[in-house]
Amino acid sequence: MAGARFYGFHELHGAPRQQTHPPGGAGARHLTGDFGADELSLHRRPTTPIQVLQDPSLAYLSRYALGRDYHKVMRKKLQKLADKMAAEVGEFGYRVFVDSAPVMEKPLAEKAGLGWIGKHTNLINKKAGSWFFLGEIYTDLPLPVTPSGLNQSHCGNCSACMTVCPTQAIIAPYELDARLCISYLTIEYDGFIADPLASQLGNRIYGCDDCQLVCPWNRFSKISEEADFAVRHGLDRAALLDLYQWSEAQFLERFQGSPVRRIGYQRWLRNLTIGLANGEASVAVQAALQVRLAESEGVLKEQIGWALAKLRRQDPV
Repeated sequence: MAGARFYGFHELHGAPRQQTHPPGGAGARHLTGDFGADELSLHRRPTTPIQVLQDPSLAYLSRYALGRDYHKVMRKKLQKLADKMAAEVGEFGYRVFVDSAPVMEKPLAEKAGLGWIGKHTNLINKKAGSWFFLGEIYTDLPLPVTPSGLNQSHCGNCSACMTVCPTQAIIAPYELDARLCISYLTIEYDGFIADPLASQLGNRIYGCDDCQLVCPWNRFSKISEEADFAVRHGLDRAALLDLYQWSEAQFLERFQGSPVRRIGYQRWLRNLTIGLANGEASVAVQAALQVRLAESEGVLKEQIGWALAKLRRQDPV
């Protein structure tokens, strides 16, 4: 297996590191690509991620989801790399992966010397922190072995990621309970979300970055220069209530080519419903929920009922 850092998606720096072949005699070339969240994302804005999280009227989407779907971007880059390899060594067997198969990419990347698995279970690189994507090329090329000792942990006594997790999903160092993880709950889980988890979501409507925002190694992260990762539709600081007004047609059109699109409109509304319920009990918010309630069914209707009940326990503002 070989790994290489892909800075800004433009230049491949440094010599690839090699690793043993996976079972079946295939090797893999491992690649990372920055998406960065220095203060926000590609373009600096007056609102930082922390400020968005602290404003209950705003919607927080994980920084990787503010622009184009990284699966598409990384796959294109990996294919270009494979083409370049073929030009150097001739035709060879390979397959590209970007979250597209059950590939144990983080352990593979760690063994390739790209970094170590942090206590939050994300891969950390000394020079890049954890704000990057992973992608792989499985190949039948004979690759040399990576020297051992390149993946030692450097988390030390730090437990910032464990402390900050809103749902305490990091139940022990290097151990994550996915059932409690906000990324799982808002992206993969399609059912009703009850308290206490629903209230712990805050305004996080798609994914969660808290454990990465507090990681001291991310002071070394870089802002991606890839235009495809530029923020779309003001999603870095959008109001929950504004997003709640989107029709399904608007949702599908505005999230064309975005990773958010795959959760579907109903789950999108469910997440926004929870975000609104965790904010102020304004007349406008309650009115918007009532409108949605009248046209909803199933999980969404149940979640709206929960939201209205929670807001009624507050004093309207």
